[in-house]
Amino acid sequence: MKNCKKFLEEHKIRSVDINTQQIIDLFTSDMLKGLEGRESTLRMIPTYIEADNQFLTDAPVVAIDAGGTNFRAALLKFNVQGKLEMSDLLNAKMPGLEGEISKSEFFKTIAGYVKPIAELSERIGFCFSYPTEILPDKDGRLLQFCKEVQAPEVVGELIGKKLLETLGMEEKQIVILNDTVATLLAGKSATFGRKYDSFIGYILGTGTNTCYIESNSNILKIRSLNQAKSQIINIESGAFGRVPQSDIDIDFDNTTVNPGDYKFEKMFAGGYFGGLCLTALKSAAREGVFTGVATSGIISLNELSSEELNTFVSDPKSGHGRLHSFLTNKTDEGNFLEIIECLIERSAKLVAANLAAVILKTNKGKSAGNPVLITIEGTTFYKMHNLRNYFENYLNGYLKEEKQRFYEFAEVRQSSLVGAALAALIN
Repeated sequence: MKNCKKFLEEHKIRSVDINTQQIIDLFTSDMLKGLEGRESTLRMIPTYIEADNQFLTDAPVVAIDAGGTNFRAALLKFNVQGKLEMSDLLNAKMPGLEGEISKSEFFKTIAGYVKPIAELSERIGFCFSYPTEILPDKDGRLLQFCKEVQAPEVVGELIGKKLLETLGMEEKQIVILNDTVATLLAGKSATFGRKYDSFIGYILGTGTNTCYIESNSNILKIRSLNQAKSQIINIESGAFGRVPQSDIDIDFDNTTVNPGDYKFEKMFAGGYFGGLCLTALKSAAREGVFTGVATSGIISLNELSSEELNTFVSDPKSGHGRLHSFLTNKTDEGNFLEIIECLIERSAKLVAANLAAVILKTNKGKSAGNPVLITIEGTTFYKMHNLRNYFENYLNGYLKEEKQRFYEFAEVRQSSLVGAALAALIN
């Protein structure tokens, strides 16, 4: 049998094979190019939301969250102490899930959901987590739906304008944003009254993304911006394409529906991590790392979800899941766990490099009394076995110990609704 450690070393899928400074340098280079309007794998999308401004208190606002298959809305208000008050919460299905619908049906359905609470406020914040071009008036033009929602006529439409027209409430103010931006804003609202040097929003769930606050003077691709102000930039960090990949990363990428796209995301996000680990386990099987039953079992598997993989690595003694059925000895079990754990630790180092690059780009967080607040959402970050511990160790070692930069973490319940509300309340 081939030694497992030799397999990991040969294929360069260990955390030690990741050069943090190299990743940061490449990531920062693409951030700068994206801000300048040059060719880059990072889109650096302006949101026109000025997160450094104060937000209104004691003013009701309609908050809407549409993403994936779920639609939620509520009436929110922040009191003068910054405490959140929420009422009239509704949960519904996104229209277009059970068959193709027209543009008119799509907006009528959404308007029907929110009209009772829309009548109670002049402001609407809409967290619309589908690929959308954000415009200077803070409306958004839909670029495409995810495959679950079948409403092709809506593509190209101004989401805010069409919703207000359908409601018959064109006079109201509406702000369109995505879930990463909402996460950043939710963190800001949850720490009302505390001092932070800047704010970052980060999501690691099925996919991954990052946003941060940038000075308008650095957004060279839009010359008309007020140079004295700043705004949130949606990095679209999952699309980072200059990350060095192993042969196993490339082999896995070639099995996805969009080879070559979203390379960074495919190395650690929950929608891909099970498949990446299965690709690594199959390579190990073919190279003789496992014994016969484990080898044939892994080779026969067509798919492996991140959830199933996480259940196995979190409790290898449970006996639950398909991976257990292939294991007839302790050596195979240990090798399975070593490969998966190795890829989890590598994931954490990549995430740490991502966030370190963004913090260093802001040039903020230089004192312990004035840190950067990083608000993080996503089940992969919080649920994946050992990922958060590895991540915090890597980020602390690089940023705090080497660079003397300071930060804190926040997690906010209902972050998409809270962030949507705050976007509509920023002066």
